Amino acid sequence: MKHGSTLFLKIAVFLIGTPVFILTIVGLFSLIRNPASPEYAYILYPIVTGMFLTTIPFYFALYQALKLLGYIDKNEAFSQFSVEALKKIKVCALTISGVYVVIMPFIFLLADKDDAPGAIIIGGVPIFASIVIAVFAAVLQRLLQVAIDIKSENDLTV
Repeated sequence: MKHGSTLFLKIAVFLIGTPVFILTIVGLFSLIRNPASPEYAYILYPIVTGMFLTTIPFYFALYQALKLLGYIDKNEAFSQFSVEALKKIKVCALTISGVYVVIMPFIFLLADKDDAPGAIIIGGVPIFASIVIAVFAAVLQRLLQVAIDIKSENDLTV
């Protein structure tokens, strides 16, 4: 793969991470500056805490994506390191989905209290998006492992 295409993908990874970082910082400062009203605090704080917790596996998965692109640049795409990076991305995506499943009852309570049924759909989007990413990473991991096995089998054949 040419270096230009991986450079484009690396820039895309940074562009994906930048808005999340900005929203996290803005959300943290707005929460500190304007705490939630007492009637919503028991609902909002678990939701916001879960959202902040999901930034950790999100950025770890982005870091693994950058490492994977680095392996592609070094022509080491068919290596065990790439398989491990995909496995870590899969685990991060499942972790994000799990955290959002845990905070989904609070989103339901907030939607019920605020009479906003669209909040449940918005709360479900990260769950299904991260499950799709996890399945995609698992498929790529399996395909890459099979390709590595075939390559090592061919290397042993004279």
